[in-house]
Amino acid sequence: MKYFPLVWAGLWRKRTRTIFTLLSILVAFLLFGMLQGVNSAFSSAMENSNVNRMYVESRVSMIEPLPISYMQRILSVPGVTGTSFGVWFGGYHEEPRNFILSFPVDAETYFDLFPEYLLPKDQLAALKQTRNGAVIGVALARKFNWKIGDTVVVPTTIWTKKDGTQDWSFQVVGIYDHAEDTSKANSFFFNFEYFDEMRAFSLGTTSWFVVRVADPTKTAQVGEAIDALFLNSPDETRTQNEKEYAQAYFKQFGDINLIINGIVGAVFFTLLFLTGNTMMQSVRERIPELAVLKTLGFTNVGVVALVIAEAALLCLVSGGLGLGLAAALFPAIKDISTVTAMPLDVVGTGAIAALALAVVASLPPALNAGRLKIVDALARR
Repeated sequence: MKYFPLVWAGLWRKRTRTIFTLLSILVAFLLFGMLQGVNSAFSSAMENSNVNRMYVESRVSMIEPLPISYMQRILSVPGVTGTSFGVWFGGYHEEPRNFILSFPVDAETYFDLFPEYLLPKDQLAALKQTRNGAVIGVALARKFNWKIGDTVVVPTTIWTKKDGTQDWSFQVVGIYDHAEDTSKANSFFFNFEYFDEMRAFSLGTTSWFVVRVADPTKTAQVGEAIDALFLNSPDETRTQNEKEYAQAYFKQFGDINLIINGIVGAVFFTLLFLTGNTMMQSVRERIPELAVLKTLGFTNVGVVALVIAEAALLCLVSGGLGLGLAAALFPAIKDISTVTAMPLDVVGTGAIAALALAVVASLPPALNAGRLKIVDALARR
C-alpha cells in the first residue's frame, strides 16, 4: 500500500483525460452488466426448466392455433401422465407498455402440471367456480396493488370479444406464489371457458398443450409419438421439452446470446484502443519522471508494475462503478426477465474483464517504460 499514493498521483496527473476515460469505461461496463445480466437471466431460466414437462405446438408457427380436441389424444400416448393447455392472451394494464403475462387456461388441469405454483386449494376452487375469475402472481399483485376481490380490466391487442371490444373484465379470486422465487410469480391466469365463450374468432382452439411425462429420460420418444398422431393432418404438431421450448421462444427475437456477445465485443474492442491510447500518452509525458524513479532505486520490473497498477486502478474503479450502476438499474427490466437482481457471475466476469483490459492496454507502454535508459530519459527534459 505504500506505493498507492504514487499510483494515484500518476493516474490524476491529467485530470480531464482521466475523467473522460473513466466515464467511457463506466458506460462500457454499464452496458456489459445490463446486457450480460439479461443474457444470464435467460440462460438461467432455460437451465432451470422442468425435465418432465413438454410443450406441444403447431409445426407451422408458435402462433398457429391447435384444436382443443387434441388434448384427449395426447393423453392416450404411453408415458404421458397429464396434459393441459393455454392461450397467449397479450394483455396489459391501462397502456400497452404495462405488459402482463396473461393466459386463459384449463383450471381443472393446468395447476396440477405446475407444482411450483403455490395456490391455496380454496382459491383454486374459487377460480373453477367463478366464470370470469382470475388468479395472479404475488409479484404482479404487488406491482399493480391488486388484491383478492378486486375487479380488474385487462385490455388486449389480440383478442376481440364478440361485442367488438378488446377490454376484458376479471374478478381476482386468488394469488399464487412461486416455490423457488417470488419474482417468478408474475403471471395472470383465468378460465379458458370464459375466454372461449367471449372471443370473436378461433373458437375451440388453443396456442399450446402442456404435457407431463412419467420418465424424463424418454421425453424424445414421447414427443415423437405425440407428433406421429397428427402427422399429415391439417394441424401437424411439434413437441419439445421445456428447455427446447424456451429456447425456441427466445429465438423468435433472434440469437440473443450472439447479438449480446457481438455488441459487448465491439464495445470492448473500441475501449481497448481508447484505454491503451490513454496509457501510452500518460507514459510518454512522464518519461523523465520514470527515469527519476529508476535513479531512486526502482527496478525495471517495479516501473512496469507501477504503470500496470495505474491502469488496473482506473479500470477496476470505473468498471466497478459501471457494474454497480447496472446492478441498481437491473430491477427496471423485470418486465422482460423473471430475474430481478443482476446475477453474481456477471459481476465476477466483469471484474475479470476489467483487469484483463487494464493489463492488455497498459502492457506495451509499461514494457517501454521498463526498458528506459536513465540517461536517455533524463535528456528528454
